Amino acid sequence: MKNNIIQYLSYASIILWIWTALLFIYFHPNYGNQQKRVQKPESTWSLEKQVNQQDTNGPEQKPKPYLKDERSDEAEHKEQKPFIKFPLNYSDLELIHGLLKYGFNIIISRSLGKERDVPDTRNKMCLKQHYPKYLPTASVVICFHNEEFNALFRTMSSVMNLTPQYILEEIILVDDMSEFDDLKEKLDYHLEVFRGKIKLIRNKKREGLIRSRLIGASHASGDVLVFLDSHSEVNRVWLEPLLFAISKNPKMVVCPVIDVIDNMTLEYTPSPVVRGTFNWKLQFMWDNIFSYEMEGPEGPTAPVRSPAMAGGIFAIDRHYFYEIGQYDKGMNLWGGENLELSLRIWMCGGQLFIIPCSRVGHISKEHFQNNFTTMKSLAYNNLRVVHVWLDEYKEQFFLQRPDLKSMKYGNISERVQLRKRLGCKSFQWYLDTVFLELEATVNTL
Repeated sequence: MKNNIIQYLSYASIILWIWTALLFIYFHPNYGNQQKRVQKPESTWSLEKQVNQQDTNGPEQKPKPYLKDERSDEAEHKEQKPFIKFPLNYSDLELIHGLLKYGFNIIISRSLGKERDVPDTRNKMCLKQHYPKYLPTASVVICFHNEEFNALFRTMSSVMNLTPQYILEEIILVDDMSEFDDLKEKLDYHLEVFRGKIKLIRNKKREGLIRSRLIGASHASGDVLVFLDSHSEVNRVWLEPLLFAISKNPKMVVCPVIDVIDNMTLEYTPSPVVRGTFNWKLQFMWDNIFSYEMEGPEGPTAPVRSPAMAGGIFAIDRHYFYEIGQYDKGMNLWGGENLELSLRIWMCGGQLFIIPCSRVGHISKEHFQNNFTTMKSLAYNNLRVVHVWLDEYKEQFFLQRPDLKSMKYGNISERVQLRKRLGCKSFQWYLDTVFLELEATVNTL
């Protein structure tokens, strides 16, 4: 009897915790929106090879060949259907399970399916922009681990449907040891619709986002690497502005404006043009841009200097990516790589810009679990950033995070040598030239 009471109390506490989390999301829908050596994978699968035509996940029609090239330019700007809002039932166990498993509403995701139209959120002045016919080609790298099937497929479908095929060299899909069944044979089968454009690489062990992206980049043949998160949806004429900027300056790294896809309704909504920054805890933040940056002849279409990037979605010249040192291979799993690359770009002779006429939507996932491994990796990676790039200002970081002062961060000698070889400027230069507002906070700490 006593054991039964304890068991019932445990169930009740779990249900109460879930309801508390859901109510918090409901009343605070925007919460959380501010946001080693690489081993060659043993399994690389290309759609130029035959795949098994038998779908083991249920009787569905064989995918039709991809024919998006046949569309006219006018069709690309056809009037959009209004977004259909589905009712939310917060007592639905499937909804709760999906939120805990994926961080967003899988019921609506399944209803939307593998592709959909999203509203054109560009400024009207962007519609008048014209880009050269001859642009660099792009290899789009998408890494995923246990991603929801439809969200992943909408990411790929949006790229295929809204990108001129002559500038899309390939999509490189890197599966970082996913465990879910629908990301195996079912995914292989449905990718047949993109025959000739997709390379699917399956890691033989969990590598994490950073090393998975390095693996994907090593298989790329396009002029430009474009990294996308696996729960994104690109918008109209998204790639041309990024490629055009890089064609004018190969040392310019560019990011689109990241629109918000709500994690509960999956409604696609525009974001303002903002820039990426961070605080002395090395927490990435979005910040308003200066008004004078919009007052030039290009107005709201002008590229915006950004001290940092969010890291999930950006484009970089492939040769420059390797010249500047790729990612820090000594980092683990995820986190900190965006700030490390941002500092390296600016301090070592490059530039980082937001391109307002490029728009990409991103699902703002909620994370209910405080994953100890992920948080440990973030702290470890941030320490590598601090000890390689912050010079005497690393003490400002430790004033905020004294608990990390004695934590180990691995061997950074290769990154220190890279900084010397590239002739990088000091962090003081970065503060004086790129991110003056951060130094101004030193005296207020």
